[in-house]
Amino acid sequence: MIDKIVKKLKDANQQKSEFVGLMDSFNNPYLVLIACILSLRTNDKTTYPATLRMLKLAKTPAEMKKVSINDLAKAIYPVGFYENKAKQIIELSKIIDEDLDGIVPDEIEELVKFNGVGRKTANLVLARGFNKPAICVDVHVHRIFNRLGYVKTKNPEETEFALRDKLPKKYWIEINTLIVTHGQNCCTPRNPKCQECPIEEHCAKII
Repeated sequence: MIDKIVKKLKDANQQKSEFVGLMDSFNNPYLVLIACILSLRTNDKTTYPATLRMLKLAKTPAEMKKVSINDLAKAIYPVGFYENKAKQIIELSKIIDEDLDGIVPDEIEELVKFNGVGRKTANLVLARGFNKPAICVDVHVHRIFNRLGYVKTKNPEETEFALRDKLPKKYWIEINTLIVTHGQNCCTPRNPKCQECPIEEHCAKII
């Protein structure tokens, strides 16, 4: 079933949000990391321009650690918790530059040691920044895989480990973009557009 689902989602060629497209284009662990931090608890329409404004100030840990918290906070406003995120980004940039020789760790266990970095962010850094097999589970991935009946889990972390056991590894890197895009365009939390869904026949419609 999953092979057909992935193929149909690819064939549907649904419109990515500008932020998702930007993240897919980075191929840089540091940029993926700080952009993902901005996106937490903030919608893509707000995060996308905020990310572009942030990148005008700095694009490397060495550059970012020199930016004032106030200047970064102003640039990323109105993302959620913008003052805390500005402080967090500058602090982790200093650690990466001074303690890690400017190199972002490529292991989940090391990434989650950064203040405010959870498994979702760490997995996205591995997948998009390092092109390493990793499953980034956000609210869309958690909701849709449970709605499909592919997994039966209570939270995103449970979903990640369930998918690690069940989802073929060849899909790990791309699955987040496919599912997030589908969730934003069609399989919304409320009133999903089932009549337009390219994978409706494979869905158990578990709400």
